[in-house]
Amino acid sequence: MSDHVQTIEQGAGYGQVTSAEQRNKVLRNTYWLLALSLLPTVLGAWLGVASGITKSLTGGIGLIVFLGGAFGFIYAIEKTKNSAAGVPVLLGFTFFMGLMLSRLIAMVLGFKNGPDLVMTAFGGTAGVFFAMASLASVIKRDISGMGKWLFVGAVTLMVGGIINVFVGSSAGMMAISVLAIGIFSAYMLYDVKQIIDGGETNYISATLALYLDIINVFQSLLALLGIFGGERD
Repeated sequence: MSDHVQTIEQGAGYGQVTSAEQRNKVLRNTYWLLALSLLPTVLGAWLGVASGITKSLTGGIGLIVFLGGAFGFIYAIEKTKNSAAGVPVLLGFTFFMGLMLSRLIAMVLGFKNGPDLVMTAFGGTAGVFFAMASLASVIKRDISGMGKWLFVGAVTLMVGGIINVFVGSSAGMMAISVLAIGIFSAYMLYDVKQIIDGGETNYISATLALYLDIINVFQSLLALLGIFGGERD
């Protein structure tokens, strides 16, 4: 049968009819937009570090700003994903996430080896993404059943993270960071496989999912490196 013959993917909650050519197009567009989305993230992080605008966003105030901004942007992205406004809204979200990351980055840059730690976290995240994307391209079995378990894990992590904002436990932060790396690395595999199998046909939604996976792995790696590898003057 030709690659252009349409197939029906019976994933969890999915029933889209897509061709191999369409799936490959969604995957290409997703990767291009994902690469583009990193530019506003870097700009936001640089602006936050240079201006110190996020230094005051600690405790409950920081949590409210982050959750309000993040969920507001995610809602707007889902509402505009089929229109011309979808990409600018997504890029606005990635700029906002860069700003939110700047406080952690500034703390790590305060170490003598701070720049090395940031680059190590970036390289480690890129390595995890490459490995998960490559694995997704060779796995033949349906892994859509992972979705519900990963969602439960992500919600549990979010609740644990919110609690730890007020508790301020270093051990809690380490545990949450380790679990986040595991869960969102698995999410990378799951999200790429959904695109390959035709379960996700909108490249803006696909980019949003993978971006959230990447940003969570990066900040968790950076937090762990700062805790265990930070060298003070």
